[in-house]
Amino acid sequence: MLIISACTTESSSSEIKETALEDELADGRFPYKRLSTYGFFMGELHDLIPVNEVIPYRPASSLFTDYAFKSRFIFFPEGEKAILASNELNFPEGTVLIKNFYYPADFRKTEENRRIIETRLLINSEKGWEAFPYIWNENQTDAVLKVVGGESEVTFIDHSGKKQLINYLVPNKNQCKTCHNQNETLVPIGVKVQHLNHEFEYKSGKENQLAHWTESGKLEGFEGVKAHPAMVNYEDKNLPLDERAMAYLDINCSHCHSAAGPASTSGLFLTYDESDPRKLGVSKIPVAAGNGAGTYDFDIVPGNADKSIIPHRMNSTEVGIAMPELGRTTVHTEGVQLIKDWINGMDKENK
Repeated sequence: MLIISACTTESSSSEIKETALEDELADGRFPYKRLSTYGFFMGELHDLIPVNEVIPYRPASSLFTDYAFKSRFIFFPEGEKAILASNELNFPEGTVLIKNFYYPADFRKTEENRRIIETRLLINSEKGWEAFPYIWNENQTDAVLKVVGGESEVTFIDHSGKKQLINYLVPNKNQCKTCHNQNETLVPIGVKVQHLNHEFEYKSGKENQLAHWTESGKLEGFEGVKAHPAMVNYEDKNLPLDERAMAYLDINCSHCHSAAGPASTSGLFLTYDESDPRKLGVSKIPVAAGNGAGTYDFDIVPGNADKSIIPHRMNSTEVGIAMPELGRTTVHTEGVQLIKDWINGMDKENK
């Protein structure tokens, strides 16, 4: 696989028809119109079985996207490797991040009757990282590039046995940069060192992901698990509440709320390693929240989540109030409760 150049293809319809899937030559001129042209997967495409050159990965904590399930893979160009230096991962030109969003018909049977909605590719081209959304057809035989995004009505049975309906939105190409933005440059979110420094279940057994990449000749600079930062899975209720809350805020909020993010002027920094209470929002008056603040005065009121702006905005889907602004049309009930528990557990004297 070789990246030669990038081009843009648009479609005005949000429905992907079988007639749109003409034959396409894998000539190395990315992006292709069809996901299947890349050759990332073997057998039936919807099974998402990667070829040997494509490696599955999983961040310790996952960004919430309307309860969608996700499977992730990375492709390294032949003979190339990522470099880990100063706890930053630098990927070679030609690297492709592959992220699939899907829903099982019944959340109690997660691997049965799943419907893949979209696949997002991040391609590290000669111009830097570029994002390309692919929408799957109804028959689940392929996905087609659609830079204008789209929407899809999704129904499923949740963990409690109740039927749910979601109007799932696929972001357009330009919207991708809204979140994948560091110093006005599009960058990946979930492949930072702290997200990957944990074990993954490979076919050969459990192994630390960064160690696996190193042994596979795809990474240089990894000095062992304890030599690098690591985040926890916020869904693991056996772990300390503080660590879970910081992991949640990092993966869901820090791509904007960090020193290099587009919300840096807010002074609210929500990275997993932030230790300054005021930068985390404790007793902090928002800079420019406008109507988003509601009737509340502080981002976080220690010991009182119901008077805090952060959970208030997380618990809304209204434009101008909801945070994050993109990537969801529903409230992440469990995430809101996690952050509320964290705030309610804070020392009220911590002001």
